[in-house]
Amino acid sequence: MARWKRGQAAQGVKQAVRYAFGGVCDATLTAKTADGALAAAGYADAVMTRYIVENGAIRDDLLTRSQLKDWVDGVDPLTGQRKGRDLESPVADLVLDATINAPKSFSIAAMLDPELAAAYEDLQDRLRDRIIKLWQAELNARRGKQGVIREDLARIEVVELRHERSRSLDPHKHRHLWLNVKVQGVDGKWSNVDTRVALRFQNVINAEGDLASRTDPAWVAALAAKGFTLNADGEIAQLQHLVRPLSKRSAQIEANKASHLRTWRDEHAGQEPSPTVLTQIDQWAWAAGRPNKPSSLDEEDWAALVRNELFAADPTLPHRRPLGAVPTLSIEDLDIELLAAKAVVDADARSSRTGGRFSMMDVRAGTLRALAATGVVADRERLTELAEEVVAHSHTVTLISESNAPQHIKHLMAVSTATLKATLAQKVDGFSAPGQILDTEEVAAIGRAIEPERTLDEGQLAGAAAIGGTSRNVVVSGPAGTGKTTMLKVAGAALRRRGHKMIIVAPTKKASAVAGRETMSSSSSLHQLLHEFGWRWTSDAAGATIWNRLSIGETDSTSGGIYRGPRISIYPGDRIVVDEAGMLDLEAASALLDVVQGTGAGVALVGDQRQALPIGHSGAMALFSRRSLRLVELTTTHRFNDPEWADLAMRLREPRSEDEMRGVADDLIGTDHVVMTNSDVAAREAMVDAWFDAMRRRETISLVTATHAEAQEISEAIQSRRIEAGIVSTESAFSGQSGQTIFIGDVVQTRRNDSAADVQNRQNWIVKAIGISHVILAASADSTDLRKVTLGYAGSHIHLAYATTVYGVQGETTDRSLVGPGVDAAGLYVGLTRGKQHNAAVLVAPTESAAKSKLVEMLQHETVEETLEKSRAAAQTEFRRSAQSVGGPTIAAPDQQLTSAGLK
Repeated sequence: MARWKRGQAAQGVKQAVRYAFGGVCDATLTAKTADGALAAAGYADAVMTRYIVENGAIRDDLLTRSQLKDWVDGVDPLTGQRKGRDLESPVADLVLDATINAPKSFSIAAMLDPELAAAYEDLQDRLRDRIIKLWQAELNARRGKQGVIREDLARIEVVELRHERSRSLDPHKHRHLWLNVKVQGVDGKWSNVDTRVALRFQNVINAEGDLASRTDPAWVAALAAKGFTLNADGEIAQLQHLVRPLSKRSAQIEANKASHLRTWRDEHAGQEPSPTVLTQIDQWAWAAGRPNKPSSLDEEDWAALVRNELFAADPTLPHRRPLGAVPTLSIEDLDIELLAAKAVVDADARSSRTGGRFSMMDVRAGTLRALAATGVVADRERLTELAEEVVAHSHTVTLISESNAPQHIKHLMAVSTATLKATLAQKVDGFSAPGQILDTEEVAAIGRAIEPERTLDEGQLAGAAAIGGTSRNVVVSGPAGTGKTTMLKVAGAALRRRGHKMIIVAPTKKASAVAGRETMSSSSSLHQLLHEFGWRWTSDAAGATIWNRLSIGETDSTSGGIYRGPRISIYPGDRIVVDEAGMLDLEAASALLDVVQGTGAGVALVGDQRQALPIGHSGAMALFSRRSLRLVELTTTHRFNDPEWADLAMRLREPRSEDEMRGVADDLIGTDHVVMTNSDVAAREAMVDAWFDAMRRRETISLVTATHAEAQEISEAIQSRRIEAGIVSTESAFSGQSGQTIFIGDVVQTRRNDSAADVQNRQNWIVKAIGISHVILAASADSTDLRKVTLGYAGSHIHLAYATTVYGVQGETTDRSLVGPGVDAAGLYVGLTRGKQHNAAVLVAPTESAAKSKLVEMLQHETVEETLEKSRAAAQTEFRRSAQSVGGPTIAAPDQQLTSAGLK
């Protein structure tokens, strides 16, 4: 029910004021990116409420527009005095923006009934008060040289922004809480909040929102009085069916908006629309096609029209409903141990980027989410006591010995993950026996026979010789564009000459299919191979994934049939090649080792640890690399047309020091591989413009983003501009993932393997036709390669794909690539190595100095923690770098923590 964003830069203060006083929310905007935020006509307040939380007590006052500007800029709006020192960086955080959100069915309920609207406002008031009190009590500032001292907070200040509608003027009641980064410590001094702690604490804040929306007695009772109940997803069960029609209407509004904007520009050649004109276009777009639309939009007209549409979608809405049932589950009926297990599973699932480590804050958040899902309804005070009891029963491994670790330090690990790391290391040790390699002259001759026009470089020869040999554990690592596919083709031929076969698997079906086709070898997804050999994975009561292996003749509980054994044969001397092995997770790697041990085959991991990490726990490739006696590193790049860029890309992959990072940043900026912008909106527009520029050049382009939400924002902006230009027709459409409207001609991505339709997860397509029950897709690289999927599949597993995340673009090669703001080191490297012709990064940085700082920050690689020893070291490093309380209380650990003894 809450979402976290960072707002930056003094240059955005003026726009922040415009954003704060608008009634329509653009979810992409923060205090630095408010350009283009439009308020519906007649909806703007003259003042905003500031909440001052001091020693646990809340008071409030009102700020005018000019006072809000001062407040955001770190100046006391009443006295004019600056709070602490000026922020020197033009991209420094000014406010942290948490959004109090909720399922859309809550906003629909509020539209239908004024009493529910009031109850929903009260719910949000209670949640706001709890959040801001928690911020004051649990966040901190940093003091002393290099910020080594943790200073507790006496006072924080928060401004609340209330929005009634979405960007498309549909009902979406939510609030933004702007926490000013200027905070007052208990010593009376003003300084900046410890941003790292604040961002990590947001996991708890999000969970607080989930808990409030599902368990608040007053809210649940208000719903029941109107005949409404909450379902297992936290939605209002009787109203959830209305969410998708509203989402479809929102997409129609965006299409209307693009059409109106195109007409305006045709009539005003060479001009850009003013904010007033854009507001009018928003209103026209919203009203288009609505019966009895008003000539001008005001609050009452807007609400009446939305209610009429809801009544048209469900004529039973105006009828009185029988009273709903209030859940009667008692707190005493809850299983504390099961809730504690769910809390740890939740924390573990969110720890893949930190080597399986999580914090006490993460356990708290998992506890709150577990409580929210029980269906219990109780006062927050009772739930707080219960949550503390659940946390105390959580079973974890503690990675450091210090008892005074701050709650945000990721120094805990699930027992299952710690055990997996230890046992997998032992398996790899026992498996990595030495063997023979092939003669490189023989390998070179095979290469010339397969591809006479190519000559294998030294690394490719060594890799093919190792894979074609008899060493059980072979690892071939190399950056993008170093010819791993060519090497595999030769290695496969060498194996076949000796009567053995090469089986290519990959973490995704898409990657394995491409590799198998290009190397003329059999292929499957890794999980498909493991399934063949009896591995099954199910969830236990706590939600943890449990892996089990069937014996031949045993009943398969998932299918009900008898497991007859694998239908494919693997013999001693065969080679299982894991392509894109950097994405191999620990659990799958452990199962794979059991398969190769039983068959006598060898394994070869081929990939790059500096690219995207697996969805699960990472470190498998590093673990195999450390134990492999046949480790080959590819260093010669073949993909890029510019040799200087090929060299820079190699340096970009793994800078070994901060000086090297600064050198890489300087060279990226100095060689036209960085696009500097002043705001998130400008960055998004730069990426949209680049897509159209590539189309004019008849070139392919990858637009790479940090998150799926950002990819969809860019994709929808491109779709809108294509509609505006008449390239995409809006006459026929279907509703994709999350109600996203998709038209003929749109670029889309399938997000689930479907063997019947022959489509794979993360494949890109172009929509060719939309029928009554199906959609025809054409491969993005071959318009004659068609697939037919059902509308049911399309509605659940297809979304726009003009832009994509790092996971979606890994393995792709295009003419150009543009990487958006906020990606991590792996995302930057992957994104900047997709384009054969040109690659660039888009940064929110107004100066070269700011751009350099951003790049250096982005180039900080996370350490791969393949063993428990490395996880312990990482936790200890994080502890040493954190601010510590002087003489403060130690943080109590759970009563039943487990040590890591015996798991080395």
